[in-house]
Parts: sequence; C-alpha cells; structure tokens
Amino acid sequence: MQTEIIIAGFGGQGVLFAGQLLAYAAMDEGREVTWIPSYGPEMRGGTANCTVIIADEEIGSPLVRHPAAVIAMNLPSLDKYEALIQPGGVLVVNASMVNRKPARGDLRAVMVPGNEIAEAMGDRRMTNMVLLGALLVNLPVLPVEAVERALEAHLPARHHRLLPLNFQCLRKGAEFVAETVR
Repeated sequence: MQTEIIIAGFGGQGVLFAGQLLAYAAMDEGREVTWIPSYGPEMRGGTANCTVIIADEEIGSPLVRHPAAVIAMNLPSLDKYEALIQPGGVLVVNASMVNRKPARGDLRAVMVPGNEIAEAMGDRRMTNMVLLGALLVNLPVLPVEAVERALEAHLPARHHRLLPLNFQCLRKGAEFVAETVR
C-alpha cells in the first residue's frame, strides 16, 4: 500500500518540518518513504509545501499528482490542492487561516482551528503539530506514537525542551477531531 500526502502553507508555518517528521516516523517504522520539499525564494512568508509518500514496498516515483491527503495551512494552499485530492481522501484545513469551507463533498474534510489550539497550548508555532495530529486520526498511515518517537529520535538536542509541548499538540489535534467530527 502507498499513501501520498501533501502539506502546504506559508514559509515559517512548519510545513517542511511536519513533512520531514512524518517521513522520519515512517522510516523508523520500517516503511519506504520519500519527502520532497518545495518553497519559494523568500522562505518565511512565501509559499512552502512538501510531498510525503509512505509505502510498504519500493516507491516507483516521488511525484504526487492525486494525494490521499492534504494539510492546507492557509487559503492559497486550500485553493491549490483541494481539487487534486483523490475522491474519498482526507483534507485537513487550518480554519484559523481559511475563510471558507472546502467545496468538494467527496472528501473527509476537517476544519481545525490550528492557530487557536496551538496558542491555547502555549506556542503558536505548534500549529503544524496540531494539524498533523488531526491528519493522523483521519488517515491511519501511522499512529501518533510513531510520530512522537520520531520527534524524540530526530529533533536536535537543543530543542528537546519542546518535546512535551509537541506531544501535547499532536494529541490535542487528534482529540479535537475525535470530539468534533465523530
């Protein structure tokens, strides 16, 4: 089985980190993985996205045309990637930065106030973790615990003080979806 995911937003929102973390978690679980970052020359504030492919077998191509899931951290990302998602796919939208609901009715779309949840948890920079947690509860490609283990294993030691907050934000995103959607 192969699962293709796109994470998109503005530079500085942690888009690339969230994708890289997902890739590390899958790799640590013994899965085949590709992670391809893409960002504009302006970095912070410019466009940023990454594709992650997680598979049980060798991956034939790293290109993603119709992902199974998208995390859209802002309106331009929703506008760009909503139409590309496979029917029946998952769309996690940062409702804090998007002023419309998804147009497609054939997706499992989840509106998560990521910025507000992260701020309430203590750090707005954790919005990416909140949305990643929301994705994982909707797309059973990896358990949240695998991402937590990857954070612990791959986050530079100078940032280990942030591990508990990262864990809390991942779980809060998953809990938000479980409480509001199901």
